[in-house]
Amino acid sequence: MRSLRSRIWKLFTDVYPSYLRKVKHMDIGQGARIAPMAHIDKTYRKGVHIGVRSIILKGAFVLAHDSCRSLRTDTYIGKDCVIGINSIILPGVRIGNEVIVGAGAVVTKDIPDNSIVVGNPAKVIKSGIKVVEGRIVQ
Repeated sequence: MRSLRSRIWKLFTDVYPSYLRKVKHMDIGQGARIAPMAHIDKTYRKGVHIGVRSIILKGAFVLAHDSCRSLRTDTYIGKDCVIGINSIILPGVRIGNEVIVGAGAVVTKDIPDNSIVVGNPAKVIKSGIKVVEGRIVQ
C-alpha cells in the first residue's frame, strides 16, 4: 500500500510543475516537485521562481504579491530546496540553494545557501548543510 501511495504522490508532484510551466508560464526548474495542495501565487505568475530539484510540500504558500501594499515582486527559491508543510514564503524573499524550510515556518527575509530555517519569523538554526534529493547528507 505504501509503495502505491508513493508512486501516486510522485506522479502528481511530477505532473503539477509541468502544468504550471506550460499552461501558467511560470519559472519552475526541471525536476522540481510541487504538491498539488501547495499554494503557488497565480496572481503574479511571473514573480515566482523555483529552482531545479526543489520540493514544495502540501499547504506551503509561495507569494509574489501583496494586495494591501500594492506590491508585485519576485520571489526566488534556489535549487535543491525543501519547503516544509504549511510554511509561508512572503513576497520578495530570496531563498538560497540547498535550504530546508521547516514545517510552519514564515520566511520574511532572505535565507543564505545551505541552511535550515524554522519558526515564525524563520531563523537559521543550522548552516553548512548539503541537501541531495530532499535529504540532508553529511
